[in-house]
Amino acid sequence: MSAPPVTLDLLADPVSLTAALVDVPSVSGNEEALADAVQAALASQAPHLELLRSGQAVLARTRLGRPRRVLLAGHLDTVPIADNVPSRRDGGTLYGCGTSDMKSGVAVMTHLAAAVTEPAHDVTLVLYDCEEIESARNGLGRLEREHRDWLDADLALLGEPTSGQVEAGCQGTLRVVVGTGGRRAHSARSWLGENAIHAAAPVLARLAAYEAREVDIDGCRYREGLQAVRIAGGVAGNVVPDACEVTVNFRFAPDRTLDDARAHVADVFAGFALTETDAAPGALPGLAAPAAAGFVAATGTVPVAKYGWTDVARFAALGIPALNFGPGDPNLAHTREESVPVGAISEACDVLRTYLTRA
Repeated sequence: MSAPPVTLDLLADPVSLTAALVDVPSVSGNEEALADAVQAALASQAPHLELLRSGQAVLARTRLGRPRRVLLAGHLDTVPIADNVPSRRDGGTLYGCGTSDMKSGVAVMTHLAAAVTEPAHDVTLVLYDCEEIESARNGLGRLEREHRDWLDADLALLGEPTSGQVEAGCQGTLRVVVGTGGRRAHSARSWLGENAIHAAAPVLARLAAYEAREVDIDGCRYREGLQAVRIAGGVAGNVVPDACEVTVNFRFAPDRTLDDARAHVADVFAGFALTETDAAPGALPGLAAPAAAGFVAATGTVPVAKYGWTDVARFAALGIPALNFGPGDPNLAHTREESVPVGAISEACDVLRTYLTRA
């Protein structure tokens, strides 16, 4: 028997809306229930918006003929739940999977799209699926391929967790598997084999000695990182292994192209076999764009670099200025203790409301 449909009150306080969104599990690939609830709520509570559904993505927009269009974007999915759903509130803090990344940002944006019926700028709301997994499944990428016109805007704001600051641009990401080989043998006669795990020691040594580059771009300081994130090898407790794989993730500053990043990683691991498993370019800050500068001025904050990859990179590739702005704390994203101060949700909502209602 299927669960009853979820009812969301988009016009309620965005803190309550955040809790309601968290209480609908939406781990990547399983966003349908939440997408259905958001679509139904927009259809009934925001008649001024044109709606579109694409897979598990929900889009809404005004058509007021304003001189500027602002796109508000956020992903509906979360990382796997860690015994932190449903949400719970303790004093001034709301806990739960997605509170920081990024259902509080989604709540703020969805609330304002529904509540502000006569914005100073035309508004497009884009809520999409599968952001937290491999880029090939990203719902925003699908929308770019199938509904490109819905992404047209003078400025895109992503509700990624930034603690209420403007975080500009984003790092690129490259994931490779560094492979080593050997020859199997019985571990009691290990001299007859070649241990592939032992052969991975130079890989780990190069990672341990790696010095991360730092670069300043438009006043935003980006620090790169090259880290082993997984290691796999071994056949049985009495077998010398003949294969080992070290998965390495390179987070690089946006002044590097993807090909630059590939060349750098190949140089670091010269002599080893590399297999690329995931890659996405970064995005330059783009703070000189008038629409971006206008939003920064409205927040009254000093922009900082975005550590991590976000979908601002997709908008930047389309020539659309894009910034990260949301109430969540990026340091708490994906943790078992994920949470957001309720005051941060209200403050982000006030800032964004002011920007959307003042020409």
